[in-house]
Amino acid sequence: MADRRDKLPTSSPSSEIDAFLNQVAASPRLRPARARGRVIFAMDATASRQPTWDRACTYQGELFRAAEDLGGLDVQLVFYRGLRECRTSPWTSDAATLRNKMTSVRCLGGMTQIGRVLRHALNENADQPVQALIFVGDCVEESIDGLCAKAGEMGLHGVPVFIFHDGGEPTAAQSFRKIAKLSGGAYCHLDGASGDQLRQLLSAIAVFAAGGRAALEAHGRDNAEARRIAEQLRLSHAKPGPS
Repeated sequence: MADRRDKLPTSSPSSEIDAFLNQVAASPRLRPARARGRVIFAMDATASRQPTWDRACTYQGELFRAAEDLGGLDVQLVFYRGLRECRTSPWTSDAATLRNKMTSVRCLGGMTQIGRVLRHALNENADQPVQALIFVGDCVEESIDGLCAKAGEMGLHGVPVFIFHDGGEPTAAQSFRKIAKLSGGAYCHLDGASGDQLRQLLSAIAVFAAGGRAALEAHGRDNAEARRIAEQLRLSHAKPGPS
């Protein structure tokens, strides 16, 4: 696959992360009482993604830790690679099980299959509600019109897509932003993000998926970073919604 990382956005990683967390806080999804959250963790496992895949293996446990006190979280791994290979894992509430599955995967060259991931999320949500789809990828090689149609359908069904963009290729960034917006989710450019920032991002989404906006607000009592997110939540609530 050709290297598509020759142009990077001008905004700083910290401003991208702040904007992402603000969008997470503004998402309207609320969790029913005493129901476990369900999150699909989807990743591009084509050849260019091996470094970020390894990093995600390290930090994915934050999803479970953040949701632990809110009734727990079930996570399903989805990845695509190679020649039309797209695989899913069983749903799990155990961080070690998910980590073992992720570390057994090796990235292979191939084209993106984002449309298949979105269709899968819709099918899973039809069977049992899914609170969020997290997607980590670096490029888009599919029709953006088709992806936007699926993203809009996800928005109608209340399944927001939270996109972590590895690399910052401009055309992919534009497409990812559209997918996130139409689904009611959020976009974050990952280049330069530290391990602590990545953990905080995953933590915010996990808390939101397990407990909704109110839980994300309460999460701000734990530490300074969490309080900053909670303040962004309050500010986003004060803003008028789209007409």
